[in-house]
Formats: sequence, C-alpha cells, structure tokens
Amino acid sequence: MGKLIIFSAPSGSGKSTIINYLMQQDLGLAFSISATSRAPRGSEQHGVEYFFLTPEEFRSHIAAGDFLEYEEVYPDRFYGTLKEQVECQLQAGQHVVFDVDVVGGCNIKEFYGPRALSVFIQPPSIEELRRRLEGRGTDAPEVIQQRIDKAAYELSFASRFDKVIVNDDLDIAKAEALDIIKEFLKE
Repeated sequence: MGKLIIFSAPSGSGKSTIINYLMQQDLGLAFSISATSRAPRGSEQHGVEYFFLTPEEFRSHIAAGDFLEYEEVYPDRFYGTLKEQVECQLQAGQHVVFDVDVVGGCNIKEFYGPRALSVFIQPPSIEELRRRLEGRGTDAPEVIQQRIDKAAYELSFASRFDKVIVNDDLDIAKAEALDIIKEFLKE
C-alpha cells in the first residue's frame, strides 16, 4: 500500500523544481491525477494528465463528496482530487505525490492523517520571492503583486504542515526534501 506526499508552496518558491527532482529519484513516486473542468490542451489525454469533466459533472462529484479537495479557480473552471483515483493509485502500491494549494494540502492531510506527509516549500523571504517572480520575466507587475499578496496569506499556513523546507539554496532544499521523503517512506 502506497503513501501520500503533499507539497504546497507560494508561487515562485521552487516547489515544482523540487518535486520534479524527487520524481526522478528511484522512490516509487507517482503524481496524483487531478480532475479539471477545462478543455484538454495540446496532446493532453483524459486519465493521463487530468480527468477532463464538464462543469456539471464536476459539480455532481462535489455534491456526492467525491473530492479530497477542489477549487473553483474561475467561474466554471474547477480543479480537484478525486478520492477514488487516489485510492486506485495507493492500492497499486504507488506513493502518490500532490502538488496543491495550501488549503487543499491541509484538507488531504486531514483526510489521510499519518499516511500522508505534508511538506511546505517556503521562500527565504517575501523580498526574495518578489525578486524570483520578477526574474522569470513572465508576469506583469500587477500579477506579481497579486502573487506576493497571495504568498503572504499562504505563508500563514506553514505551521500546519509536517515539514517546512526553506528554499534559500536549491541544491540544499532538494537534498533536504529527498532525506525527508526517504525517511517517511521507510516508516
């Protein structure tokens, strides 16, 4: 039976880079396949990158209590994690990795308790986070400010996670994450 590993972080904290590094290690990790109400992009396939549902199907699953966590990002644009899919992956012996927002991370941890490890990736400071976001060169100043404002809110959740990794140096953060995950999988 697999275990669950939850990652949350403010945008720009390095979470995706750390997760991608961990996925390349020989740990038996597999991404949770989320559901979304958006249309597939490019070569995305149902049941591979996402489970593509209509907004009505999504609402039906919400009403039935089928989600571990979900969010309506924009009107009729939902993302969420189906309990049944996670259970299938766990039964297959996969260690399921979640890349979710802080509220979703707390909800999954609460549902699975000690079977799940929740990890919060934290930037060294809000100022450093702003520098990283500006350095990407992908967002307008008002979008960066929105991300900074959201990050301040998200940072208030850090204490609710099992482990907090401050990503001040990416190589050190990767090594720390690897040690934490290996230790959890041995338990």
